[in-house]
Amino acid sequence: MRDLVWAERYGDGFDPSSVCDVDVVFLDLADLSRGNDDRATRRLVATWSDPPWEAKDLAGVHTWYPTKFGGDPVAPLRAITDAVATWPEYATAVAVRLEAHGQIVVCAPHGLDDLLDGVWRRNPARVSPEVSRQRLARHRPAERWPGVRVVT
Repeated sequence: MRDLVWAERYGDGFDPSSVCDVDVVFLDLADLSRGNDDRATRRLVATWSDPPWEAKDLAGVHTWYPTKFGGDPVAPLRAITDAVATWPEYATAVAVRLEAHGQIVVCAPHGLDDLLDGVWRRNPARVSPEVSRQRLARHRPAERWPGVRVVT
């Protein structure tokens, strides 16, 4: 979401071929296995092979997060909103859902200001200053999207 919005507002326009992955999140409290993520990803690919899908069952995050990213254990998540509220930057802590009747529902626990105003700001809910610096070096927001402000 951030890449699309910032490419349009602060870059040369959004290029779908530059997308590394499209995250699709869901909550399945009955199956916390990583295999559940793989099955969901395969279903997405079978339905529409492009873009590069990456499905994640957020109900199981507490089973793997500390091993993959370090830090303290995390509490089990019981709602998508709770998960989105912990995403690395406020500008990335946004998810959208298409309802059955075609209505789009936006989940933005920290609001949309940073996303729409081009502000890269660490979300301290789960991201340490060190991890934030690593993400900043990897994503290079001010270089990729002139006009984006980095707030440390």
